[in-house]
Amino acid sequence: MWRVLPEFCQRHRKYERMGLKDLCQYVHSLYAKHDVARLTTEMYLSDLMPALKPSDAYAQIAHRNTERVPIDALEGRITTSLVTPYPPGIPLLIPGEVFNRKIVDYLKFSRDFNTQCPGFESDVHGLVEEKDEKGVTHYFADCVKTSL
Repeated sequence: MWRVLPEFCQRHRKYERMGLKDLCQYVHSLYAKHDVARLTTEMYLSDLMPALKPSDAYAQIAHRNTERVPIDALEGRITTSLVTPYPPGIPLLIPGEVFNRKIVDYLKFSRDFNTQCPGFESDVHGLVEEKDEKGVTHYFADCVKTSL
């Protein structure tokens, strides 16, 4: 890889000694380990539950009635934004819908993949990335605040 993509390998040292075949096998093994074909199919076919009208959920932003929720705590929470994984670029949730277990499982996979394959990160529109003081990226979604 270092001969073909020297700048990329300079930024991501883990790929310096990999060939293209090695890289493809590595990515494939991660996809197979997490059964991504099944995971994404189940995610898009899962029962989506609307909790609010999209306009009401989105309006929560203007009313400052939102909170940033880590991926691990998203199940059962109501999103204020579109959640769209790329690829395929098909909206998964619209404002006012509830995160279910299948969606959270996919977002956990995406987070783990991004950690294990720097430089090949997946993109999920609607997730917020924040780096902590150690440079570790954490992922959140903006949700309607829960009542106390």
